[in-house]
Amino acid sequence: MTTPEAEPEQGGAPRPEERLERAVRAAEQALIEYEIAVETFRVEVENFSRLHEQRLGPMYARLEELEAQILEARAARTQDPEDRRRADEARARLLPIPGVEELLHGWMDGDGLFPEASAMLTDQAVRPPQRVRPSEEARRLYRELARKAHPDLAQEEDERVRREEFITRVNAAYARGDEKELRELAEEWAAGPTPERRPSRAEELYVRLEWLAQRKELLTVLAKELEEGAIGSMLRLAPDDPDRLLEEIAEQLAAQVGEREAELAAALGQT
Repeated sequence: MTTPEAEPEQGGAPRPEERLERAVRAAEQALIEYEIAVETFRVEVENFSRLHEQRLGPMYARLEELEAQILEARAARTQDPEDRRRADEARARLLPIPGVEELLHGWMDGDGLFPEASAMLTDQAVRPPQRVRPSEEARRLYRELARKAHPDLAQEEDERVRREEFITRVNAAYARGDEKELRELAEEWAAGPTPERRPSRAEELYVRLEWLAQRKELLTVLAKELEEGAIGSMLRLAPDDPDRLLEEIAEQLAAQVGEREAELAAALGQT
């Protein structure tokens, strides 16, 4: 089926430069959409990773501590050199302690223990972690700004630099889910210069297409790394409800903590 772009224009075939310009524009838009998708997923992975650490980090730490205590209790009971070696290795994974600040990183700050850490030592409920997930409006604003101000649309170096600096601010606001700042950035862009694209020669367009293809390959590698990482793999399991996935993992870890605590009690002869 012949597309409208391939049909002769005003009784004649399009010039080679015109066909190349169409190809470049299509490749630019495809690359921008792909970059938006990759950046959106990167922010989701980063936010989910933060929530994962806040919610589950103390539980993983508790399991590691219980494992070391169980092995130490077993070694004390059996006096077996091999059991002592295993216990020492388990304790070494938690040590040495390079300093108080590094030891308690993620557990406390200048104001004391974080609520999640305190909950591990008491019967208090864990405070839900702070949500840093962009709203639908923030997503919409981000996509519009990325499509309008993307550096790949610039043909001159000065304009590319201006767009790169602006998009850096846009990405930072989006990562914070700052809807207000995104609106302000949209107003700023609308008030700024909007240079018109000038026709390019065929040789320049070929170079442009090659650059766009290389950029797409780099993004593909980044996307694959995000998807195949531990957090990305978890997100793929529950893309529509990642919070529920965290709760399920937390429930499983809580059950494991209970089992290991019972095992420790038995090893210490408390049952």
